[in-house]
Amino acid sequence: MSDRRTTPNNGRVAAAHLQGQVEAEKFVAGQAKQVMLPVVDLLRAPDGKRDRQLLAGQAVTVLEELDGWAYIVSALDGYVGYVREASLGAVRDATHVVSARATHIYTQADMKSADRASLSMGSRLRVLREQEGFAKVPEGFVPLVHLSGMEPENDPVTVAERLLGTPYLWGGNSSFGIDCSGLVQAGCTACGIACGGDSDMQQAALGETLAEDASLRRGDLLFWKGHVAWVVDSETLLHANAYHMAVAYEPILAAIERIEEQGDGAVTARKRLKERT
Repeated sequence: MSDRRTTPNNGRVAAAHLQGQVEAEKFVAGQAKQVMLPVVDLLRAPDGKRDRQLLAGQAVTVLEELDGWAYIVSALDGYVGYVREASLGAVRDATHVVSARATHIYTQADMKSADRASLSMGSRLRVLREQEGFAKVPEGFVPLVHLSGMEPENDPVTVAERLLGTPYLWGGNSSFGIDCSGLVQAGCTACGIACGGDSDMQQAALGETLAEDASLRRGDLLFWKGHVAWVVDSETLLHANAYHMAVAYEPILAAIERIEEQGDGAVTARKRLKERT
């Protein structure tokens, strides 16, 4: 049975590569666009439940536009869903990414000028020029110190630690609200590691399984049914969780005991990301 989260087919339209595999009224190649707003909810259906979120500058393929809604596929992880048509625009090749926890777009190259929008870590921008410590982007000016080039970072846990204290948000993917799988995806994406949007996808695809008695080290992942956490060191986790309602550190043994006692079961997998060359 296909996974509706990653199968681009709503019955009316389906992605062209699925022709002969699924039933749909028509099959389309789609149109490349990108997210133009700081954060956009990716919905299960028009006006439906949020599954994930998309950040400014993220690329999507639009398969259908109908009644103000766009049926899209996220280029980041293949997640499928609906966003408002008005939240999308023409593709701009990104030159920089927001590497700070968050930043602002200002009207002028001046921190005292009016701010137009707030951007989350992970947002992708096209910088037109540099001016007095700011990056000129189509919408205004962003502090250069908050940006990095497109080269991958080295440590996904270090990336995730920038989000310490971020409020917990089911389906969240930004520094304004994030969930457990969003925190893992943020770290992986910044380091050039392909990563699914939900914890079950991550458990299935990320890394190699560790034995139950294997020593844990920084960058390992612990999975439960519906939950995932980064290993910071042999004794500490970092995870976005509803117990703290935030991204928080927690002792590994205490977290395992607490999660089992609250009825969410035991650890289902211990994974280690593959060494990158």
